[in-house]
Amino acid sequence: MTAAPPPATNPSPVTLPPPGQDVSLRNVQDLIRSMFGEKDAARGPEATFLWFTEEVGELAGALRGGPKEELALEFADVLAWLATLANIAGVDLEEAVRAKYGGGCPRCGAAVCVCDPAKKP
Repeated sequence: MTAAPPPATNPSPVTLPPPGQDVSLRNVQDLIRSMFGEKDAARGPEATFLWFTEEVGELAGALRGGPKEELALEFADVLAWLATLANIAGVDLEEAVRAKYGGGCPRCGAAVCVCDPAKKP
């Protein structure tokens, strides 16, 4: 019996900028793609969306109370799964945010939203 081959390694793994430097949405997407891209593609969008919604549920629970450290980790999980969905769908989150919000509120156009607070901005 022969030993299983070692797991494939990414010859140039993506890392985030050092602490104290800004991290872009593109950095996050690239990092998540580098770590999990093959598994994410194999799982597909439907199953990935289920994982995403599970993480949103965990975030909802953390928002109800609990240690701030747990809350921060749940926000990170939600962002990571959102990046995963965007990667699978071929959407660059940075470009999408610029296109939708770069010119101000999508509804009223103001840099600081002046929409009726009773309505969805």
